[in-house]
Amino acid sequence: MTDSALAEALGRIPRGRASVPSAAERVGDLLREQIVDGALRSGTRLTEETISSTLGFSRNTIREAFALLTAERLVVREPHRGVFVATPTIADVRDLYDARLVLEPAALEHGPGWTDATPGRLRSVVDGALAARAGGDTTGVAQANQEFHRAIVRLSGSRRVDVLMESVLAEMRLVFHLMGDDPGFHTPYLDRNVEIVELLEGDGRAVAATALRAYLGDARDHLLGALGSAVSAG
Repeated sequence: MTDSALAEALGRIPRGRASVPSAAERVGDLLREQIVDGALRSGTRLTEETISSTLGFSRNTIREAFALLTAERLVVREPHRGVFVATPTIADVRDLYDARLVLEPAALEHGPGWTDATPGRLRSVVDGALAARAGGDTTGVAQANQEFHRAIVRLSGSRRVDVLMESVLAEMRLVFHLMGDDPGFHTPYLDRNVEIVELLEGDGRAVAATALRAYLGDARDHLLGALGSAVSAG
């Protein structure tokens, strides 16, 4: 087959078909979602047989999904024991925040996904978090706080960056599980989310990005201090 014939054949494929995820990617997405939502916690054993029978995918597909999640540092394979949801280390926590300090302020200040409606969308997310806090819904607070940071990164307009952030948030969820989902951890940061939105509405993106950078640094130090000996230095 010549290059021109190959190009012609590929040109017949509908645009949407080229981006359809593989079966392994779909399984990986489902497992990642459960990690982010807190249903699968650090140390949970993931068995091919259970996942295959429950989701209806082949065991080869499950193995491929495990490989994808291993690359994202969400699961680990232990020789002679099996595959487990990962347990982050102190070094992992520092690295996660190094990534966030690059991604989030840059997306907030320079992301091409910004529109005049962006502050209103972020305020809506913040209002949901405040309502969860008022109702004593600690899980809702944590999820809404993650959605706030996810929405900021979406301003990058990059699917690849969004995928990277989903991996970061999944690892962050594992970190919070190590703390026993301390209901007080996220509370002060909801007020700082409000501050970020107010800065966007009044002072602009650059000032808000500077405040977000300081906020993330404080959150990193707070988390490392709270974890203490709960996370192995690895």
